[in-house]
Amino acid sequence: MTCLLTQNKFECRVSSVFQKNNRSYGKKHMFDNCPETCWNSDAGTPQWIVVDFEQECNLSYFEIEFQGGFVGKDCHIEIGNEETECLESFFPEDKNTLQRFKLKETKRAKTFKFLFNESSDLFGRIIIYRLALYS
Repeated sequence: MTCLLTQNKFECRVSSVFQKNNRSYGKKHMFDNCPETCWNSDAGTPQWIVVDFEQECNLSYFEIEFQGGFVGKDCHIEIGNEETECLESFFPEDKNTLQRFKLKETKRAKTFKFLFNESSDLFGRIIIYRLALYS
């Protein structure tokens, strides 16, 4: 399997950053392969991550490493090119390990949106150390 993020140009947007401190908690930290950095959302729900590729890509599965206690709940992935549509739900465990989520079938799109309607944190914060998408 090929990691889409290392093989394709992409942009990422997130719903929020903790105290607007992009240097310490910004979205780039999900992709830097450093186990000590992370994206940390601000409080509130829902939280989301959008990954936009320059060209359409096939997605078979994705991996997310959350911080235990700050894990997404009631999650789903949306796909699309101009507008997104709900693809399927996924159910992370509230723990600090890398978790893999396989799609029911491979999907092709330019835009992938990860939506976290709730969080295991009382304030709705999400913390992610790593996000990877695979064809």
